[in-house]
Amino acid sequence: MTFKTILAAALACLPFLGAGAKTIELQPDQKLRMAAALIENYYVDEVDGGKVAEEAIIAMLKTLDPHSVYSNAEETRELTEPLEGKFSGIGIRFNMSTDTVYVIQTVAGGPSERVGIRPGDRIIMAGDSLIAGRKMGNTRVMKILRGEKGSKVNLKVKRGDSPELIDFVVTRDDIPIYSVDAAYMVDPQTGYIRISRFAEDTAKETARAIEKLMKRGMKKLIIDLQDNTGGYLGAAVELASLFLDAGDRVVYTKGLHSEPMHFDLDRRGPLSDMPLVVLVNQYSASASEILAGALQDNDRAVIVGRRTFGKGLVQRPFPFPDGSMIRLTTARYYTPSGRSIQKHYDKGQSEEYQLDMLNRYNSGELFHADSIKLVDSLRYETIRSKRTVYGGGGILPDEFVPVDTTYFTRYFRDLVAKGVINTFTLNYVDTHRDELLKKYKDEDAFVAGFTVSPAIIKELIEAGEKAGVALDSAQYERSEPYLKANIKGVIGMDLFEDASFIRPVNDLLPEYRAALGIISDDRRYRDILDGKVDKKTYTNIETSTAAPTSTE
Repeated sequence: MTFKTILAAALACLPFLGAGAKTIELQPDQKLRMAAALIENYYVDEVDGGKVAEEAIIAMLKTLDPHSVYSNAEETRELTEPLEGKFSGIGIRFNMSTDTVYVIQTVAGGPSERVGIRPGDRIIMAGDSLIAGRKMGNTRVMKILRGEKGSKVNLKVKRGDSPELIDFVVTRDDIPIYSVDAAYMVDPQTGYIRISRFAEDTAKETARAIEKLMKRGMKKLIIDLQDNTGGYLGAAVELASLFLDAGDRVVYTKGLHSEPMHFDLDRRGPLSDMPLVVLVNQYSASASEILAGALQDNDRAVIVGRRTFGKGLVQRPFPFPDGSMIRLTTARYYTPSGRSIQKHYDKGQSEEYQLDMLNRYNSGELFHADSIKLVDSLRYETIRSKRTVYGGGGILPDEFVPVDTTYFTRYFRDLVAKGVINTFTLNYVDTHRDELLKKYKDEDAFVAGFTVSPAIIKELIEAGEKAGVALDSAQYERSEPYLKANIKGVIGMDLFEDASFIRPVNDLLPEYRAALGIISDDRRYRDILDGKVDKKTYTNIETSTAAPTSTE
């Protein structure tokens, strides 16, 4: 009996089916098509068939794992754009300051710079869209400013105190999205690189940054993957290949309907002997965990921070002709020692899965290493030193560093939440830009020489009070070092690059200080990798007869 026959019979008999009616076994796809036909033929009102189909797909995927998702055409573009390493736009970095698009930076050689737009300019109108004074979110502003490559947009710009608006015609062009947020020398021997995502050009960007730092004398390296939520597997494998040896495994995958894939290196990496520390936290996910797990299992780097997110599911994109896409989980990632990166989840319980970070906070895991529950059956060994590592979800650091909330007072939070710090610093730079650039020729000079004076702090406090944030002296004293670092960082970022923000803030962070302490102490660094450190960081180990999640 054909499906059409079944459908016709079911639709004909539907109004008369009763408790004693003969049933017909249907395949899942037949049932779905029948439901769609019923809605189309019998529903009381007009139906948007496309919307019904999308909602049905979303509902189906929700019964699976938390990472199998559907995205419409617009959402798909937004998801893929950061990983492709570019988008088409006018080439500015901006901040919404007092309901105005304030230009922080122009992309070097980009469309805006070419026509004469400068940092400190305020965009009042873009085409027919009034931007100033409309309380637009960043997403809305970006949609207005971005467009097809080669398209033009007319901008009306206010510069300084001039009452006259300046007209610019900007031709949109490809704008690069960088993965390396900062690369600088910490000391004469130690370099630092912060990677925010794993995109198409991440490995190339990192290699260029490493080359520049080595020319400045770098012999040791800290890689910061904190808050890096991942991206392309290939970028992580390519980056790992810089630091591992021929024959080393980076990662492997296994799935019910997919062939196992092993990512093994066929040549020795150019930096395979360079001392390496990797920073991670609870938001380091996916490709970040693959890289961290590969370097840890091969005894190649000391991992510092907190247990990573635990996203170890392989999503294969299945695009539809209309631009929409399903990202379907097809396999799992495993570290070289056999550990599954994926944390536990119950199918169809995505809401509970999303509460994991809150659960980590409430359990004390973010503050105490011995609050992390480990299972003895998920004990593994690293490849060379045979150090103990644990599976069960995420990558456990070799050196645990708790979350530090010392500086995060209510007073500091309110200054940030009400935009006081950003608005104040942007206005400060707007007023003192020429003076600052004359005094500080580059980022290094600014970081070394600029200090946040009492006069600046006094002005900030007054700006806060005008915005409704009353001074709390006790809380200010607690937050003062971090507050000054943030002010200095925002000013530096406006004048130079992102690293100008990261560098002064890093100096106060315990994760960064821990990483620097380890890589500066050759014996301690080596002892950790050799498994000679007599320090039982993780003690909450449950005995279980359950088999490991996967070995080979």
